[in-house]
Amino acid sequence: MSVNSADREGQVDVVLVKAGRTKMRYPATLLQDDGTRITVRADFASDKPRDFGFVRFEPGDVFTEYYWRDRWYAIKAVHTSQGTLKGWYCDIARPATFQGTELVVEDLDLDLWRSADGTDIRRLDEDEFEESGLRHRDPEAAAAALAALTELELLAHSGDFESLLT
Repeated sequence: MSVNSADREGQVDVVLVKAGRTKMRYPATLLQDDGTRITVRADFASDKPRDFGFVRFEPGDVFTEYYWRDRWYAIKAVHTSQGTLKGWYCDIARPATFQGTELVVEDLDLDLWRSADGTDIRRLDEDEFEESGLRHRDPEAAAAALAALTELELLAHSGDFESLLT
């Protein structure tokens, strides 16, 4: 099986990398891998709530996460433990890769939030992106990241956001 084979099943570890270091690692269940898009399900990866002000992630929340090998973002549908959709948290990241049983995603600091009802759409962490120095270190990656953020924001506002996930 090749490193990026679509023949995977079972448990994987999602490894979020930022600036060359592992930022977070958590177990997930692989739901689908069609060779381009990888879908996993994972419980919220903390035993303490995380309040962003516009949404609160809590122990028991379930994330259905969509990663692409050819797109510069990942989309995470966030549900309560009872199954109610809170919204979508989108990470701008380099295309995902598998390394053994690890799904590796390099976070590029930019994020987008879309509430379940679509009334709250916001760009996040643009200051972190600017401070990261990516524009100077890797201008092509920075341009791809900004284009991905703009694409997601337009889709979120147009009401066609869900089309990416079907």
